[in-house]
Amino acid sequence: MTAHAHDNFAVVSSDSDQLILVNEHDEELGLADKLSCHDGQGILHRAFSVLLFNERGEMLIQKRAEVKRLWGGFWSNSCCSHPREGESMTYAAQRRMSEELGLEAKHLTYLYKFQYHAQFGDIGAEHELCSVFIGRCDEQAKPNPHEISEVRWLSPEALEHELETNPDAFTPWFKLEWSEIQNKFKAQLEAEIAGLV
Repeated sequence: MTAHAHDNFAVVSSDSDQLILVNEHDEELGLADKLSCHDGQGILHRAFSVLLFNERGEMLIQKRAEVKRLWGGFWSNSCCSHPREGESMTYAAQRRMSEELGLEAKHLTYLYKFQYHAQFGDIGAEHELCSVFIGRCDEQAKPNPHEISEVRWLSPEALEHELETNPDAFTPWFKLEWSEIQNKFKAQLEAEIAGLV
């Protein structure tokens, strides 16, 4: 994977971005702009989430920039976005990590795919078929302020504590992903952290 050029102050997303519409079987149905995909109840589209861990087993979490239309100011997983038409999910995930965090994971492991719907009041909704990846990264993040206001590395124990005591501070998709990983994918996560994959 070739590293993508990183400009910390580049605007890397807009409401006119074309997202890939899919059905529940992840079959492509066409394209629609990002604004339309997140209006009202949302339109089901393809997405991905990345959870990055360092050698100590800590996870990189990000606070979404306040200017974001949906869940601005909420804590979430390391990186999430949408693939462009013609991109593989892995390539899209690496591209977005570079754009948002100035990072490149040496390896990403695909875990699973899930469909969810989350309503953000009357502002809009996320309605995504989301592919979840984990990866190992020991570099220092360089957050793009258009996307991220803050980043932190947290141990699983500290993250669990925050999720239990202040769940409303986190995005709904991240809470679903973390629960699923803890329940079904701990062995893969431990192998990723140990550098065995």
